[in-house]
Amino acid sequence: MPNYDDKTVLTDLLSYQKFMTANYNNYLNEAANSAVRSTLSKLLTEEHEIQHEIFSVMHDRGYYPVTPAEQKQVNAAKDTFCATCGV
Repeated sequence: MPNYDDKTVLTDLLSYQKFMTANYNNYLNEAANSAVRSTLSKLLTEEHEIQHEIFSVMHDRGYYPVTPAEQKQVNAAKDTFCATCGV
């Protein structure tokens, strides 16, 4: 049996969580029954929490570095999204 390191396992887990959240989101968008929608919404939230936990572990260990955006980039993104949403 192969011996995988922590980074490989965590990367695989994060990829799986991204796959799961994408699927739950699609299912939620297409659910017609309110009880089913409620359950899927709860599951989607739980999956996002799991995804964030995995990301946090990876980030803390240096496996998923994130470069902070410059304020100029933040403002440009905010202006773009606010212009399209009417806020």
